[in-house]
Amino acid sequence: MSSNLASLTGIDVPTGLLIGGEWTGGHGGGRFEVVDPATEAALTEVADATEEDALAAVSAAHAALPGWAATPPRQRAECLRRAFELMTGCGEQIARLMSAENGKSLRDARAELSYAAEFFRWYAEEAVRIDGNLATAPAGANKILVTRQPIGVSVLVTPWNFPAAMATRKLGPALAAGCTVVLKPAGETPLTALAVAGLLVEAGVPAGVVNVLQTSRPGPVVAAMMADPRVRKLSFTGSTEVGRILLRQAADTVLSCSMELGGNAPFIVFDDADLDAAVQGAMIAKMRNGGEACTAANRFYVHEAVADEFTARLVDAFGKLTVGPGLEESTDVGPLVNSDTRSKVSGLVEGASADGGQVILGGRSPDRRGYFYEPTVIDQVPASARIVGTEIFGPVAPIVRFTDTEQVLQWANGTEYGLVCYVYTRDLRRGLRVCGALETGMVGLNRGLVSDPAAPFGGVKQSGLGREGGHDGLLEFMETKYIAAEW
Repeated sequence: MSSNLASLTGIDVPTGLLIGGEWTGGHGGGRFEVVDPATEAALTEVADATEEDALAAVSAAHAALPGWAATPPRQRAECLRRAFELMTGCGEQIARLMSAENGKSLRDARAELSYAAEFFRWYAEEAVRIDGNLATAPAGANKILVTRQPIGVSVLVTPWNFPAAMATRKLGPALAAGCTVVLKPAGETPLTALAVAGLLVEAGVPAGVVNVLQTSRPGPVVAAMMADPRVRKLSFTGSTEVGRILLRQAADTVLSCSMELGGNAPFIVFDDADLDAAVQGAMIAKMRNGGEACTAANRFYVHEAVADEFTARLVDAFGKLTVGPGLEESTDVGPLVNSDTRSKVSGLVEGASADGGQVILGGRSPDRRGYFYEPTVIDQVPASARIVGTEIFGPVAPIVRFTDTEQVLQWANGTEYGLVCYVYTRDLRRGLRVCGALETGMVGLNRGLVSDPAAPFGGVKQSGLGREGGHDGLLEFMETKYIAAEW
């Protein structure tokens, strides 16, 4: 099976666990299959980590911590810079690997590869900009000296929808800060994480600094690491439901947590919007990664005055998309990641129709092998429909019509989520006022893409804690130390 994978992707991927610089089969010797969602066939098998493996990885990271933390920032930066160059050098192979195990189109996979590699380059630059400050105490009795130190052994838990970018967005700042890590990728997509880890080893990252554990039992494996007092940081990207569980577990050891959780992104189109730009932005915000993104436009609020025209244009754009296996160059929309996700999306569409929405495009799974679902547009969806309040994670656009700005703000904010919102209007004054009133960590104003390695990414309310990307992302992996000094 692994030779078939190499022929599909052009890259040999390690399939063991990376612990203390060694690729190993693990304590239990078990393995599990990685499935191609376009064919439902196994691509290969990978080692299946146990709780014992998890503690061994923590031990390796803890042993490597003093040396890595003491490594000059420039040397840490050079490792990350080499990793960036290696990753871009084999970018096409890793993009094909992502398409194979995740199902996303090659176009999306190539875009993710460029985005993911950029985190290594950005944090190579940030590694030498770890700052502090010096001030005189107001009373004049002493100096206030503030320094930053690496927080320590960090557990990084990444999802399946962006298997490269979610790994590098955590690995980059952690390594730049001087932390050592244990990366636990999603069971659906471990191969990309293993390939990235192999590049870091090749780039010269010392043994034990980066450890990787893929597992079919993520709950017990992550819990074992969180209960270990040597672990001082958890960085998690995933669902709000799992995030709540991890936060409860983290309380036992008062573990520092960064949480990038679920979203329910509103896409608001006002009556004065540039509809060409709005439809173009909608295609990016909704259909990037086939809708399987926490930043995906989840509910479209369109002003009644332009709703008919916007909907017609969106239907036309959706209707031109080609559905197929991600590894085919002609594919625009690949399969969903698994059968459960497809069933969830199908159920939400059926529910929206029962609630009064009009399915005017798509609304079904094509009759073929693989976890495919057609791009779908649903008009006249009631604001109270279940689909509006649920993170869809699929290629479905429910459209709710509005006439009043205050009403649409109430709808947009009426959720436990607060990750991102998209706003389209030609009136900059109104646009900025609406941006300020929205209860989200990020806003795309006349833009369908907000993610950038140089920008702080994260949400409010139950969409998360902390920020990834930018200088803020580096500080998530550092402790602030205050020294009261006299001289």
